[in-house]
Amino acid sequence: METTIARMPKAERPRERLLTHGPQALSSRELLALVLNTGTAKRSSLALADELLVRWRDLRQLADASVEEIMQVKGVGPAKAARLLAALELGRRLVINSVEERPRIRSAADVAALSLPRMRDLPREEFVAFLLDTRHRVIETKTISIGHLNASLVHPRELFREGVRRSAAAMILAHNHPSGDPEPSADDVRLTRRLQEAGKLLGITVLDHVIIGDNRYVSMRERGFMS
Repeated sequence: METTIARMPKAERPRERLLTHGPQALSSRELLALVLNTGTAKRSSLALADELLVRWRDLRQLADASVEEIMQVKGVGPAKAARLLAALELGRRLVINSVEERPRIRSAADVAALSLPRMRDLPREEFVAFLLDTRHRVIETKTISIGHLNASLVHPRELFREGVRRSAAAMILAHNHPSGDPEPSADDVRLTRRLQEAGKLLGITVLDHVIIGDNRYVSMRERGFMS
């Protein structure tokens, strides 16, 4: 016999789990059950969510379904179908808006515009990576290390783990010089070349390494330090 949500231990119910642990802790099945809100006399909202995921396999296909198609699931009427499609459309718009709002990096000047306001006055060196998609839009800006920049602090494994995690096609590196002088050191050049070679092996192109100083910057690529 199917267990209804009301009979589940309170801590295991989708709503209580969301309130306690946040929405990220819930499965797609549980989130759909919350959107459906209620089940029927014979089927819980979790059972309805199960059937939706079996019929459409994933949320993307479900989002493309019509109201009429969704209502073919026994127990899903107009109100439930409308709530489902409204929630899925909000998710779709969030993705579209987030992509449209991503800054696109076309030059070292763009990197400097994003980095100077935050990095020029930092008391310690901070190494960040701009993870980019195929159109060189920023997927994420990730801090890789804080402290004196050297090969032991910025290991290719740590850097490219983030790139692989976010499916980045390319990346641009940046770090600051607390002295205010953005001229690259010999260590900066060696590290940049090492990371560029590692990127070639992993299929993630390191496009540039920009050093931030006091309202000034230096592009390692423009200086000819990168192949």
